[in-house]
Amino acid sequence: MNIYLVRHTAVNVQAGTCYGHTDVGLKDSFEAEALEVKKQLETIKFDRVYSSPLRRCTHLAEACGYTDFIKDERLMELNFGNWEMQRFDDIKDPVLNDWYKDYINVIPTNGESFANQLKRTSEFMNELVMMKNIKNVLIFTHSGVQLCARVWNGEFKLNEAFEHTTGYGSIITLKTDVTD
Repeated sequence: MNIYLVRHTAVNVQAGTCYGHTDVGLKDSFEAEALEVKKQLETIKFDRVYSSPLRRCTHLAEACGYTDFIKDERLMELNFGNWEMQRFDDIKDPVLNDWYKDYINVIPTNGESFANQLKRTSEFMNELVMMKNIKNVLIFTHSGVQLCARVWNGEFKLNEAFEHTTGYGSIITLKTDVTD
């Protein structure tokens, strides 16, 4: 099975702002960025298409010509809880210092840890690879999910994930050993 994970395009959010679960807008460059993504995907026939339910992903899926996609909340970005839409420099929560020391296990107040995100992403991926007669799958998602899927696939360890962050509109391809 080939799994194509597409990161959404550039968001209209000030740099350094936590926006994981928040439905933020996209930059004015969206149409040009979406066209680039569409060009990279147009020669592949997909058996299934999934998307995070957040607009930055569903809007890209639609712009690429996929309207019959399946939304799955497990494909959402990390939930920053009370920190959502705050700049990291402005967060007064004492948990932030603990999170900086151990972002894998420490949970942002009322949010989720990176280990939690890996767990839900892995559950999705495990279900996906159990499906029969599926050759190519397309997923519109976020950087954190791309990283977790690559950890799930054995490309690197969780504590190495942020060394492999991709840019907006990037496409990661995972090949699994699942046979029909």
